[in-house]
Amino acid sequence: MKQRIITAVIAAAAFLPVVLYGGWPFIILAYVMAIIGLIEALKMKKIAPASMPGLLSILLLCIVLMPERLTNTIEQLGYDKLQLVALFVLLLLAYTVISKNRFHFEEAGFTVLAAMYVGFGFYYFIETREAGAVFVFFALLITWATDSGAYFVGRSLGKRKLWPEISPKKTVEGSIGGVVIAIVVALIMALLTDMNIPLPKLLIATAVLSVFGQLGDLAESALKRHYGVKDSGTLLPGHGGILDRTDSWLFVFPLVHLLHLV
Repeated sequence: MKQRIITAVIAAAAFLPVVLYGGWPFIILAYVMAIIGLIEALKMKKIAPASMPGLLSILLLCIVLMPERLTNTIEQLGYDKLQLVALFVLLLLAYTVISKNRFHFEEAGFTVLAAMYVGFGFYYFIETREAGAVFVFFALLITWATDSGAYFVGRSLGKRKLWPEISPKKTVEGSIGGVVIAIVVALIMALLTDMNIPLPKLLIATAVLSVFGQLGDLAESALKRHYGVKDSGTLLPGHGGILDRTDSWLFVFPLVHLLHLV
């Protein structure tokens, strides 16, 4: 626990000022975190990041991450993001032929889906910051409140297992407690900030974000269980890897936009 707290304090001290500052430092941080997260996913599948499929997957991720205000750069060349994504998918499939099926269709599918899985979450992380730091902190606090609420309520009152095949320690009571604590945090933020979200919409959206944040956590747990790993990486002592710390974000930040909160 002591190591987890020390790591969390150091990470927060480096991370939160960049979120507040925004701009290029924030975009660069998002790219670095996303690339590390993708490398962690590739290693689970035993695909070397420095291999041709690994490099193509990382390049695909970088295209997906490109924020809206930078897409003019590639549009001036007569292309859009979707066309470049299609190009990288075709290159990965072509490599299955070049490698004489040593790199096969299933692995090509994994590299594409992994890049999309990480890329969409961090792309909307960037776009949320473009709308204002308050929305990033809203999403992060909802995520952290859900995690903390689920943990403490689950330990105190938890009896029924939520999804034992994937995450044996999570309980139904903890899950509900996480949603309730997230709503309380959202109400406090509504009082202290100027997000200008109607209260009924805020409460419903917070409940949805809390549930999907938990689904994001379970999705990454299912991925790790499938590939037989305990943590996605070792970058953050006591916490695991980048994916272990951002798995909920990857579901929450896209929904912040899909629910039209920004």
